[in-house]
Amino acid sequence: MASGCPMMTMKAASEHPCFGGDHSRAGRIHLPVAPGCNIKCGFCERKFDCANESRPGVTSRVLTPEQALERVRLVRLHMERQGGAQLKVVGIAGPGDPLANPRTFETFRLVRAAFPELTLCLSTNGLRLPEMIGTLKELDLHSLTVTINALTPETGARVYEWIKVDGQKVPGGEAAAFLVARQLEGVRLAAAAGLLVKINHVYIPGVNDHETLDLAVKVRALGATMMNIIPVIPLGLFREVEPPSSALMEMVRNQAELILSQARHCKQCRADAAGVVGQDLDLDMLAAEAS
Repeated sequence: MASGCPMMTMKAASEHPCFGGDHSRAGRIHLPVAPGCNIKCGFCERKFDCANESRPGVTSRVLTPEQALERVRLVRLHMERQGGAQLKVVGIAGPGDPLANPRTFETFRLVRAAFPELTLCLSTNGLRLPEMIGTLKELDLHSLTVTINALTPETGARVYEWIKVDGQKVPGGEAAAFLVARQLEGVRLAAAAGLLVKINHVYIPGVNDHETLDLAVKVRALGATMMNIIPVIPLGLFREVEPPSSALMEMVRNQAELILSQARHCKQCRADAAGVVGQDLDLDMLAAEAS
């Protein structure tokens, strides 16, 4: 991590494992309650019933808010009995966009009422973020990840197939321009509201790699705390793209870290991940043992 980064003091106070918290002590759970999405990324293939893949947008099943609360109870009790790391963070990261799904807010309200000590977070594409800041503050959301994969409409038109606004699909450069503007404004408003903001950026060689460092400069100025540059997984429109090597990712992160603190431990978790990062629990086994 860049020790000289002035944003680090805010991050250091967090137990969140994605924001620099101690992985050996802080567990997290992702609740897959948000199936609908309002944008189509070219690299995204969401599968709601896939137990053998570990990547964003994948879950064994979508939960109701009540089922999600019971899963929190189950995982929290299991981790307490095991000792070691304890459940600290409850997040919603899909499999669609949390802000496009009312179940997100119902779930958070149930979790907050039952477990007021737990940290709440979510991950979003940012399309609806500006209008939802007030709701997120009411829920006492602690931290927020915004995925931004382009800084200009030209690049965005290559990354995103369409966005949905007021129920209508908008394609191409017009969609990208609207989305980028909303994302950046959302980051500014979220940071101003006191939320801890991390930027996820899917690095696609030959597509958006020329904007990565400029994006770091821009979001830092808007108040983002950290950046997470992750290699593209060859899927969808980008299934023929050769993913960047580990050496290239290290170089890019080193360059970006001169601008903004970098997350280097991301495992590109599933939408239903639970436990310690990199050591996810077998939720089906836990449920079977509890029944």
